Amino acid sequence: MRGAPIVKGACNPSSANPDPPTCCIALPRLERMTVDAAPSVDSSTRAILDALPYAWLIVLDDFRILDLSEGARAFNLASTGTLGDRGVRRLVTNAIRTQKPHELDLELRGAVPGAASRFIRVRSCPLNERMCALLIEDVSHAMRVDAMRRDFIVNVSHELKTPVGALLLLAEAVKSASDDVISQQRFVNRMRTEAERLSRLVNDLSDLSRLQSDAYPVHGNAIPVSRIVAEAVDSVRLIAQRREITFIVGNFDRLQVQGNEEQLVTALRNLLTNAIAYSAENTRVSVSGRLSAGFVEISVTDQGIGISESDRERIFERFYRVDPARSRATGGTGLGLSIVKHICASHGGECVVWSEPGEGSTFTLRLPAASAS
Repeated sequence: MRGAPIVKGACNPSSANPDPPTCCIALPRLERMTVDAAPSVDSSTRAILDALPYAWLIVLDDFRILDLSEGARAFNLASTGTLGDRGVRRLVTNAIRTQKPHELDLELRGAVPGAASRFIRVRSCPLNERMCALLIEDVSHAMRVDAMRRDFIVNVSHELKTPVGALLLLAEAVKSASDDVISQQRFVNRMRTEAERLSRLVNDLSDLSRLQSDAYPVHGNAIPVSRIVAEAVDSVRLIAQRREITFIVGNFDRLQVQGNEEQLVTALRNLLTNAIAYSAENTRVSVSGRLSAGFVEISVTDQGIGISESDRERIFERFYRVDPARSRATGGTGLGLSIVKHICASHGGECVVWSEPGEGSTFTLRLPAASAS
């Protein structure tokens, strides 16, 4: 399996960092070998390597594999008994030549098209003038988290830039129209709209951050679903009336869930807000519920534009929008469904969606049922 080098460099044990990098672990120096000596690894070195939380290989300067841990076989770096990857070979050569540790990050591409890649960090530790130990760590999760963090920062910066830029321009416009009261009022109203959009974005970011930091499911009292539905519907009724959208609310008698009422209301309100935003005027949005296999299902069905299959796979991602133009017009932040997803997960449930373009959508909150009192 070919590897694509990403980052490489020598470890620096003299760095100001008080915790030296793992690749600089002091492995015992093996006795100097003559050219004709049969290469071997003593049991103490093998015991030290086994005690480390990494897969490992011991390699000669001609790239033959002397020994390896069971975990190292999974990375397929030594399937023929010889180190195959060119980048890792250079790592071994440099470590033996300089007698200093080095490290390299590699991408191991999937064996079949479309399979997810794995990312590994390989650290080289010279054992003597002809032998080197390689410590292998799977850093796939860390790399993906880091990529998500970078994307999140880029997206937040982009989303903040729009309302902040608009506010700056509108402030200049207000200043320029000091003698025109009517224009000033129009600019002030637009400033209020942009400030509200900025406030929603900040609040949604705060909510999402708080939800993602919760490591344990939410525990609370049994809550009547009818109360959650009533509060969520009331909070968006004015928006629906402006667009002449009618709510049809089903019967939720005896249905109860357990958890944080405020969060559950937020999740349902976000679904209702989306249903209104993506529906035409003079249509209906229905809210229904049922008990199924120990779960309470709260469904929100609209008569809107629907969602394509490709979009359905991504709608719960942060800042992803099916229709960016419509979201800008309605002031959406692109975080609503991501918040819904995290609230459901923290309550031990999920949010599922059915939709077809032109036929509307149904979003269903599936939450563990609480026993009726």
